Amino acid sequence: MTERIHATYWLETGVDPRIAAETIAGEQSSGTFIALPNETPELKARSGARVERLDILGHSDTPSLSGGAASQRYTQCALELSWPIENFGPSLPNLMSTIAGNLFELRQVSGLRLTGLRLPDSFAQAYPGPAFGIDGTRKLAGVTHGPLIGTIIKPSVGLSPEETAEQVKALVAGGIDFIKDDELQADGSHCPFDERVRAVMRVVNDHAERTGKKVMVAFNVTGDLDQMKRRHDLVLDEGGTCVMAVLNSIGLVGMTELRKHSQLPIHAHRAGWGYLTRSEALGWDYAPWQMLWRLAGADHLHVNGLRNKFSESDDSVIAAARAVLTPVMDSAPMHAMPVFSSGQTGLQAADTYAAIGCADLIHTAGGGIFGHPGGVAAGVEALREAWVAAMEGVPLARHAERNAALKAALGFWK
Repeated sequence: MTERIHATYWLETGVDPRIAAETIAGEQSSGTFIALPNETPELKARSGARVERLDILGHSDTPSLSGGAASQRYTQCALELSWPIENFGPSLPNLMSTIAGNLFELRQVSGLRLTGLRLPDSFAQAYPGPAFGIDGTRKLAGVTHGPLIGTIIKPSVGLSPEETAEQVKALVAGGIDFIKDDELQADGSHCPFDERVRAVMRVVNDHAERTGKKVMVAFNVTGDLDQMKRRHDLVLDEGGTCVMAVLNSIGLVGMTELRKHSQLPIHAHRAGWGYLTRSEALGWDYAPWQMLWRLAGADHLHVNGLRNKFSESDDSVIAAARAVLTPVMDSAPMHAMPVFSSGQTGLQAADTYAAIGCADLIHTAGGGIFGHPGGVAAGVEALREAWVAAMEGVPLARHAERNAALKAALGFWK
C-alpha cells in the first residue's frame, strides 16, 4: 500500500469550498492554474493530492485576510489533504514545500492555517530524531526528578566573556541546573564565542570537579553550517554538555546537518515563531510545526510559558508543551523536552505541572531568580521549592512556611 502524508488545515474561502479545496490540492501536487493535456487521469490518480475531508464550520461576511477573491460570504472549513510519499520521498525540506508552500497566497483563500500532520514510517527511517531527548538530558544534567531549573544570561547582549563567566559562577554556586545563552548572543566582537565558551566552561568545570555536579550550558552556535560544526566542537572539547540553535534562522537543512554532527543535546530556540502563528487565520499551529524539528533532531523545544510576557494564551502554551511530549508517530516517539520561559517564576509551577501532568521539562526564569532579595542562590532554591510544592500537591503559601527562600520570593514574584 502506498504511504501517504496527511495534513489538516483551517480554511476560509469566498468561493465554493470544494473548488478551493481542489485548487489547493492541485497547486500542491500535479495541477496548475489551467488544465494541461499531460495531467492525465492516471497521473492525477498516482501523484495528485487528495481531498480526504472537508467539513463546513461556519460563515462570515468579511474575510480574515485581504487580497483574496471578493465575495458576499466567506466559509470556514476543516480540510484534510493527503499526498503519496512518491511525490518527493521522506524529505523534510520538500515536505515543508508541499504542506506549507504556495497554498497560503492563493486567491481562493482568505484564511489558511496548518493544524495537524500525520507522517508515514519512512520519515522515521530517514531521520533519527533527538539523540538525547528527555532521558539523555536528565543524565547529562544530573537531574533525575523534577524539572531542570534554568535561567538565561542577562543582559541578553553587552556582557564580556569575563562578565558572563562571573554571572555563571554565581548561578552554579547557587545550584542551577541549566543556563542558556540568549538567542541574540552569538559571536560579536564584544563577546566572542570562543572566549565566552572557554571562560564559562572554566567555571562550570571547576564547580563540577569540586561538587560532582556539571551544570548544563546551552551555548548559541547559530550560524553557517561550518561555523556551527566548529563551535559545537569547541563546546565539546571544553567539556560542555549542550549547544543551542535558532530554528527559524538555520532552517531544516541546518538542523539536520547539525544533528548529524552533534555529540551533544541540541537546545532548539523558536525565535521568530510569532510571524508563523500570531494571526489565527494564517500560518501554523505548534503541533505540526514541532514535529518537523523533532524529526530533524531537536532535543529541547521552547513552548513559551504560562502568563508570559508575549501575546500567546495559556491554552496555546499548554497545547504546545503537550505536543512536544506526544510521540511523533507510534513507531518513533522521538521524545523531546519542552522549555518553559518568558516572565516565569515559581507562581506558574503548580499550574504548569497540573496542565501537562509531568515534570519532564526545563523551567527557565531570569528575573524570577536574579531578582530574589536573598540573591541568586535563594532565587534558585525558591523556584525549585515551588516545584516541590507543585509535585506534592501542597499549596505554595503553605509550603513557603517551611522554606525561607520561597517565602521571601512570594513577596516579589508577581
